[in-house]
Amino acid sequence: MSDDLRTRVVRPADADDPRLRADLLRTWVDVSEAGGSVGFVPPVDPAAVAGRLDGLLARVRDGVDTLVVLEEGGGAAPRAVGLAVLQAGGGGLTAHWRTVVRLMVAPALQGRGAGRRLLDATHGAARDLGLEHLALTVRGGEGLEDFYGAAGYAVVGRQPRALRVRGEDRDEVRMWRAL
Repeated sequence: MSDDLRTRVVRPADADDPRLRADLLRTWVDVSEAGGSVGFVPPVDPAAVAGRLDGLLARVRDGVDTLVVLEEGGGAAPRAVGLAVLQAGGGGLTAHWRTVVRLMVAPALQGRGAGRRLLDATHGAARDLGLEHLALTVRGGEGLEDFYGAAGYAVVGRQPRALRVRGEDRDEVRMWRAL
């Protein structure tokens, strides 16, 4: 694991930073092109990813969602190479928990502990918000249940054949973790 990786929670005012947006877009496109389970399948249309990213950043800017980024490089110009979002639910009844979405790290960092570092930072951000639980969904058949299971998540539901990826049906697996 590279010693020049660090994590941070993006402040709402920083959600308009064009360099951050460019880094996040590059990471999201690269992860998608590598087959990552982050909402797109290859070949990826960067404009479609940009539209989804802009919506995500708007929710962060408005203080609705929390964005955690993994950065590489020290000094004044670190580069975002991973992200995770704590997505808010539908209101007061669910204010004590969030859904983790879009957790991803650049393909070159995968398998080297960077994803776990980002997930741990996401858990820290959730605790700082006073949250009690986190939920997430994963695409079945990718080994992601094992990754999240090792971090304390338990499978609480499975919708068979909910996702169709290049003509192949996959289960959508819902997981839950107490903080």
